[in-house]
Amino acid sequence: MKAIGLLGGMSWESSAAYYRIINEAVRDRLGGFHSAKVLLYSVDFAPIEAWQRSGDWDSAAQVLAQAAQSLERAGAELLLLCTNTQHRSAGQIQAAVSVPLLHIGDATAAALLAAGIKKAALLGTKYTMTQDFLTERLRSHGIEPVLPEPEDMDRVDRIIFQELCLGKVLDSSRRELVRIAGALQAQGAEGLILGCTELDLLLRQEDVPLPLFDTTRLHALAAVDLALEELEE
Repeated sequence: MKAIGLLGGMSWESSAAYYRIINEAVRDRLGGFHSAKVLLYSVDFAPIEAWQRSGDWDSAAQVLAQAAQSLERAGAELLLLCTNTQHRSAGQIQAAVSVPLLHIGDATAAALLAAGIKKAALLGTKYTMTQDFLTERLRSHGIEPVLPEPEDMDRVDRIIFQELCLGKVLDSSRRELVRIAGALQAQGAEGLILGCTELDLLLRQEDVPLPLFDTTRLHALAAVDLALEELEE
């Protein structure tokens, strides 16, 4: 079993979900008392979030690259960046280490294609929805993202940063996201990507009319596949 290195803390709420999903999957697949070999480097989110707001992505990338190097030195054999938004820095992080960084967009695209979906609504932070680090990764796999109107992008971004990242899960915000998902379905979306690792705290499959693709779960399960591939061959 390979050791999985988690670059977490962005926010810690979603990092806890990664840890749980990975260990549940290893237990289910190997049985008994098996659990995952996991190393976690949890950064302080406050400076990362401030750099995101100011557009200083290089400073955030440097901190995460150093954290990735620490995980590699500690024995991590593959890495997960436990956030969608900071995948903008994925190339810089991968360049700093010799072990593979499993991209969240690749794991998500694989699940969409396996379900026969090539046009999918994307909800996430405003950075994720308006910049191209995730949308272009999806397009490279033949997936066309369907994005909310600007006003709805602002609503989703506010729900993430002012509520979910602070541990607030509100029914009123769930209703807003369901409404937005319905509007995107009307634009031809065949599935719904939860493109922020906090959104699974708020939305479940029973809440929305579209098939749900939770990037947190898909990313974590793809890491388990990679970590166990030699054991299960």
